[in-house]
Amino acid sequence: MLQSNLEEILAQVRQSLETQNVSQAVAIIEQFYPPDQAELISELTDLAQQRLLPQMRPDDVADILAEMDEMEAAELVAHLPTLAASRIVDEMEPDEAVDVLGSMEPELAQAVLAGMEDAEDIRPLLLHPDDTAGGLMTSEFLALRRRMTRDDALQALHDWQPDNDDLNYLFVVDGQKRLCGAVSLRQLIIADPHTPLANIMDPEVIYVPLGTDQEECARLMSRYHLLALPVVDEEGLLVGVITIDDVVDVLEDEATEDIQRLGATEPLDRPYLDTPVLGVARRRIGWLLLLFLTETLTGSVLRHFEVELQAVVALSFFIPLLIGTGGNAGSQTTSTIIRAIALGEFDSKGVLRPLWHELRIGLLLGLVMGVVAYGRALLWGTNSGVALTVSLAIFAIVVWANSLGAVLPLMARRLRIDPTVVSGPAMSTLVDATGLFIYMTIAGIILGLSH
Repeated sequence: MLQSNLEEILAQVRQSLETQNVSQAVAIIEQFYPPDQAELISELTDLAQQRLLPQMRPDDVADILAEMDEMEAAELVAHLPTLAASRIVDEMEPDEAVDVLGSMEPELAQAVLAGMEDAEDIRPLLLHPDDTAGGLMTSEFLALRRRMTRDDALQALHDWQPDNDDLNYLFVVDGQKRLCGAVSLRQLIIADPHTPLANIMDPEVIYVPLGTDQEECARLMSRYHLLALPVVDEEGLLVGVITIDDVVDVLEDEATEDIQRLGATEPLDRPYLDTPVLGVARRRIGWLLLLFLTETLTGSVLRHFEVELQAVVALSFFIPLLIGTGGNAGSQTTSTIIRAIALGEFDSKGVLRPLWHELRIGLLLGLVMGVVAYGRALLWGTNSGVALTVSLAIFAIVVWANSLGAVLPLMARRLRIDPTVVSGPAMSTLVDATGLFIYMTIAGIILGLSH
């Protein structure tokens, strides 16, 4: 609904601000849901945002910030008066407030914290890295005692009055606040009023330590269909809860990062159009230069086999076909393996099984491509010797590319390197040079060429 008349609504908001009618601009924006409000606010200038947001209810602005990219939200808060910023961040969920504050300049973040009423709920979360369970969790949760009765638990829930609409499970702790179980709202409702929680809770609870990587947290919640994941410290004390909406953001961020790395570029830390041209260029130039330098290996191989190419000029006709096919085969394999790694389909040390799987696939694909290449070479008018060379070379290159595409991402993971680093252009460049060496070596053997 907003997309169809976005420009018209923006024009109304801008007109209201130009005529000093800020209350009318606020009224226009308040007609929409937070995601739409966030899009409208993002389209306004910094000056318009500074005039508009302090006039809105802090809880409404907090909902808008929660829909924005954390860097964009942090910049928006940074341009507001400190008192207004403190009131707004105070209304945010603790984990979302930490994301915003963590993206601000430390001095400014401390100033905003100093003006907050609930700063003590936020400070402990700032100690944990953003990409860990500690940085992802919220400290706003209800912990029930195992000796509570069903009625006590419902009364505690009533007194808490949570904002979370997806509250289906509550966690139970012992006298030392150690996590010891979980109970669902359904169990609380149907249980006898005087039944202790210890009798109805599930003691088998999936949890994560504070330092667990956010991607592992997302994988666990996806695998076991969890709406909430408890976080414990080294002593087993319940210190926070990760909710499903946080995990959705993590999955989106990780997928975006992987897709950008698949194209051989460093991930952007903010939306594409909000990233300056120089910033985008800086993230691309390193990989571009590295790929350029590694691509010179292809030229080195060609120079090494210059005599063979001069003796049988027809061999050069098939170079683009061979290296293109090898690069495509390698990229197919790496993309499949990387996705399987992301889904947790391999154990942490297994390399031989996926290698054997891709080796057999490579043999089958190489056989088909070899037959097609032999026929194509003959149709181009080359002799049977060159056609056989091309056929065997493309067979060997496809098998090699598939094997390399299977091993490199798995080895990268073993070395704690993002597997996407060895995909796409990086894989194609490597296969180009090695594929040419295979091709010219086979040509030398079959055609009796000597270097």
